[in-house]
Amino acid sequence: MPSVSLRPTNWIREDVIFFSQHVPFPCYLKRFHLSDSDYCSCAGIGTALHYATECIYTVSWHMRKPAPNFEQEWLKRVANNLVSRQKIRGIIKFISENRDLFRPPWPSTSQRAELSSSITGHSLFK
Repeated sequence: MPSVSLRPTNWIREDVIFFSQHVPFPCYLKRFHLSDSDYCSCAGIGTALHYATECIYTVSWHMRKPAPNFEQEWLKRVANNLVSRQKIRGIIKFISENRDLFRPPWPSTSQRAELSSSITGHSLFK
Protein backbone atom coordinates (compact mmCIF):
# COMPACT_ATOMS: atom_id res chain seq x y z
CA MET A 1 0.00 0.00 0.00
CA PRO A 2 1.41 3.45 -0.91
CA SER A 3 2.53 5.64 1.94
CA VAL A 4 2.85 9.40 2.29
CA SER A 5 6.32 10.86 2.51
CA LEU A 6 6.91 13.68 4.95
CA ARG A 7 9.95 14.83 2.97
CA PRO A 8 9.36 18.19 1.21
CA THR A 9 9.60 18.26 -2.57
CA ASN A 10 10.53 21.02 -4.98
CA TRP A 11 7.65 20.46 -7.32
CA ILE A 12 6.10 23.21 -9.37
CA ARG A 13 2.45 23.51 -10.40
CA GLU A 14 2.84 21.34 -13.53
CA ASP A 15 4.41 18.49 -11.54
CA VAL A 16 1.58 18.52 -9.01
CA ILE A 17 -1.09 18.58 -11.74
CA PHE A 18 0.43 15.61 -13.58
CA PHE A 19 1.20 13.38 -10.62
CA SER A 20 -2.08 14.10 -8.83
CA GLN A 21 -3.87 13.47 -12.16
CA HIS A 22 -6.27 16.34 -11.53
CA VAL A 23 -7.46 19.08 -13.87
CA PRO A 24 -7.12 19.34 -16.92
CA PHE A 25 -7.38 15.59 -17.50
CA PRO A 26 -10.73 14.38 -18.90
CA CYS A 27 -10.77 11.31 -16.61
CA TYR A 28 -10.65 13.59 -13.58
CA LEU A 29 -13.34 15.89 -14.95
CA LYS A 30 -15.67 12.97 -15.72
CA ARG A 31 -15.08 11.32 -12.34
CA PHE A 32 -16.42 14.44 -10.62
CA HIS A 33 -19.24 14.95 -13.14
CA LEU A 34 -17.61 18.09 -14.56
CA SER A 35 -17.63 16.56 -18.04
CA ASP A 36 -19.68 13.97 -19.89
CA SER A 37 -16.64 12.34 -21.44
CA ASP A 38 -13.30 10.99 -20.28
CA TYR A 39 -11.93 11.00 -23.83
CA CYS A 40 -9.19 13.18 -25.22
CA SER A 41 -9.98 14.79 -28.57
CA CYS A 42 -7.63 12.25 -30.21
CA ALA A 43 -10.10 9.53 -29.08
CA GLY A 44 -7.87 8.10 -26.34
CA ILE A 45 -8.86 7.93 -22.68
CA GLY A 46 -7.64 11.24 -21.24
CA THR A 47 -5.36 10.18 -18.40
CA ALA A 48 -2.01 11.68 -17.44
CA LEU A 49 -0.33 8.52 -18.76
CA HIS A 50 -2.15 8.90 -22.10
CA TYR A 51 -0.77 12.42 -22.61
CA ALA A 52 2.75 11.38 -21.59
CA THR A 53 2.91 8.29 -23.81
CA GLU A 54 0.23 8.11 -26.52
CA CYS A 55 -1.62 11.32 -27.38
CA ILE A 56 -0.92 12.52 -30.91
CA TYR A 57 -0.98 16.14 -29.72
CA THR A 58 1.85 15.68 -27.20
CA VAL A 59 4.17 13.49 -29.27
CA SER A 60 7.04 15.99 -28.81
CA TRP A 61 7.20 15.04 -25.13
CA HIS A 62 6.38 11.31 -25.30
CA MET A 63 8.02 8.78 -23.05
CA ARG A 64 7.94 5.03 -23.33
CA LYS A 65 4.67 3.56 -22.07
CA PRO A 66 5.03 1.13 -19.16
CA ALA A 67 3.34 -2.23 -18.97
CA PRO A 68 0.11 -1.91 -16.92
CA ASN A 69 1.61 -3.76 -13.95
CA PHE A 70 4.55 -1.28 -13.84
CA GLU A 71 2.61 2.01 -14.02
CA GLN A 72 3.23 2.91 -10.35
CA GLU A 73 6.95 2.18 -10.68
CA TRP A 74 7.03 4.22 -13.92
CA LEU A 75 5.42 7.19 -12.14
CA LYS A 76 8.02 6.98 -9.35
CA ARG A 77 10.88 6.91 -11.84
CA VAL A 78 9.48 9.81 -13.85
CA ALA A 79 8.95 11.81 -10.65
CA ASN A 80 12.58 11.28 -9.65
CA ASN A 81 14.06 12.04 -13.08
CA LEU A 82 14.55 15.73 -13.90
CA VAL A 83 14.55 15.19 -17.69
CA SER A 84 11.26 13.28 -17.47
CA ARG A 85 9.77 15.98 -15.26
CA GLN A 86 10.77 18.61 -17.83
CA LYS A 87 8.79 16.63 -20.41
CA ILE A 88 5.81 16.48 -18.06
CA ARG A 89 6.01 20.23 -17.54
CA GLY A 90 6.04 20.74 -21.30
CA ILE A 91 2.93 18.58 -21.69
CA ILE A 92 1.00 20.39 -18.95
CA LYS A 93 1.97 23.83 -20.28
CA PHE A 94 0.97 22.81 -23.81
CA ILE A 95 -2.40 21.49 -22.62
CA SER A 96 -3.01 24.66 -20.58
CA GLU A 97 -2.19 26.90 -23.55
CA ASN A 98 -4.28 24.85 -26.01
CA ARG A 99 -7.32 23.75 -24.00
CA ASP A 100 -9.69 23.79 -26.99
CA LEU A 101 -7.49 21.27 -28.78
CA PHE A 102 -7.92 18.77 -25.95
CA ARG A 103 -11.69 18.91 -25.56
CA PRO A 104 -13.59 15.92 -26.94
CA PRO A 105 -15.36 16.64 -30.24
CA TRP A 106 -18.95 17.83 -29.84
CA PRO A 107 -21.74 16.53 -32.06
CA SER A 108 -22.41 18.56 -35.21
CA THR A 109 -25.51 20.77 -35.41
CA SER A 110 -27.38 18.14 -37.42
CA GLN A 111 -26.38 15.40 -34.95
CA ARG A 112 -27.60 17.56 -32.02
CA ALA A 113 -30.87 18.19 -33.89
CA GLU A 114 -31.35 14.45 -34.49
CA LEU A 115 -30.59 13.70 -30.85
CA SER A 116 -32.97 16.40 -29.64
CA SER A 117 -35.66 15.19 -32.03
CA SER A 118 -35.29 11.60 -30.86
CA ILE A 119 -35.58 12.69 -27.22
CA THR A 120 -38.39 15.23 -27.49
CA GLY A 121 -40.19 14.02 -30.61
CA HIS A 122 -39.94 17.53 -32.12
CA SER A 123 -37.64 18.64 -34.91
CA LEU A 124 -35.54 21.76 -34.41
CA PHE A 125 -35.59 22.48 -38.15
CA LYS A 126 -39.22 22.93 -39.29
